Amino acid sequence: MLEDIKRTLSKSFGWVSTVLPLGLKLFGIGIVCAFICLLLNWHTLCVLFIVAALFCAYFFRDPNRNTVFADDEIACPADGTILSVKTEDDPNSVVVRIFLSIFDVHVQRSTVNGKIGEIFYNKGTFLFADHPDADKNERNLIQIFKNGVPENFAHVEQITGAIARRIECWRHTGQEVKIGERIGLVRFGSQVAVYLPKHKVRVVVKEGQKVQGGITVLALWK
Repeated sequence: MLEDIKRTLSKSFGWVSTVLPLGLKLFGIGIVCAFICLLLNWHTLCVLFIVAALFCAYFFRDPNRNTVFADDEIACPADGTILSVKTEDDPNSVVVRIFLSIFDVHVQRSTVNGKIGEIFYNKGTFLFADHPDADKNERNLIQIFKNGVPENFAHVEQITGAIARRIECWRHTGQEVKIGERIGLVRFGSQVAVYLPKHKVRVVVKEGQKVQGGITVLALWK
């Protein structure tokens, strides 16, 4: 009985131990504001601040994921729902787009073992992340080359949404990365795109599928 209760609590609240420092900071600010409102008898506002504080803590969670991938596997870089799998501007590339709701983990992870190439930051619009034209939003493209080979690319593009519009990139050009390692964060609703060499991979995810960064296999090298 006691073990069942422990497992239930761990499953329900285990994410608390994974909250990033920024999430803890925002949580603290929210709780202080809630306490001030309580002293002033602004009960409704107090509750709203508590809810906002809990949401910020939940949003900025960063669970540890230690999935072991095979050499021919390409890891999904983000949690969310597959929006599309198709060729876009470059006929030699296939693009997999992932929509991240405000309830998904927003940390991005490396798709392969390899090296970071160039990092391109572009200003743009701020449409909702699931909008058909969200690929024109403000974005940050992180080139990733499997084992440093330019032909074997698995680039990750971080795309803002309509709310907080903040992108964080935690890697730099020339840095070695391992598959599943953390590479960045997009705040409050966003989209992540993965660019792959069309004739060298087989994408195994489907539109509408729920995926997890650093856990789900996105594609396979041929």
